[in-house]
Amino acid sequence: MDRYARWNALLEMLTDSGRVSVEEAAERLDVSQATIRRDFDQLAQQQMITRTRGGAVANGVSYDLPLRYKTAKHSAEKQRIGTAAAALVAPGTVVGLNGGTTSTEVARALAVRPDLNTSAEGAQLTVVTNALNIANELLVRSRMKVVVAGGVVRPKSFELVGPLGGALLREVTLDIALLGVDAIDPQLGAAAHHEGEAAMNNLMVARAKRVVIIADSSKLGGHAFARICPVDRVETLVTDSGAAPEVVDAFRAAGVHVICA
Repeated sequence: MDRYARWNALLEMLTDSGRVSVEEAAERLDVSQATIRRDFDQLAQQQMITRTRGGAVANGVSYDLPLRYKTAKHSAEKQRIGTAAAALVAPGTVVGLNGGTTSTEVARALAVRPDLNTSAEGAQLTVVTNALNIANELLVRSRMKVVVAGGVVRPKSFELVGPLGGALLREVTLDIALLGVDAIDPQLGAAAHHEGEAAMNNLMVARAKRVVIIADSSKLGGHAFARICPVDRVETLVTDSGAAPEVVDAFRAAGVHVICA
């Protein structure tokens, strides 16, 4: 387990119990107590936890982990989801793509598709995104046209939010929006923890002919603070094979096409 995966696991333990000892964390993660002490010290320096004698306590917040700490969680599932979602994109279309780890896997899958990158006449695909890391993934690995919405950067997700980006999104039309979310429920719809991200995603939904939600099975049936869109606006949900059958059935009953990668 690498450092970021450990940090993710430690923060989840603290979210669940509020307090974790060095000894307990070392036993659960099968690493040395010295390693856990270093991890706790580094997390405390970033003000994500509070160190105590012999352990750590949560800071009393619901953790929105920085993107670079989330990459190890459900990574295999997200790669499969990314490949399946990218397969829904046709050459010559305009694609909206937001930020997040699953969206990053979609961008990587799009970047290596030969049919989207082989035209001598110019870009085969236009991608509109509000995430700096997504733009970078595509710029360095493909010949697509990349349009970046403006705004203020959220360091945790690399996404741009606010009215500057909204002004651009209102002036474009998307053939398909591929959106990562923090939660999606058959009744409540798709949602994000941060209201600024939800607002930008909502604008992409409004400008898109087709809306595809990309979410691993841990996010299905959950809820988050700010709604992105109702479920009747979602054409397709791409998730992983770990999704509970009854949850998948509930989405299909709501009229959503479900792909389990």
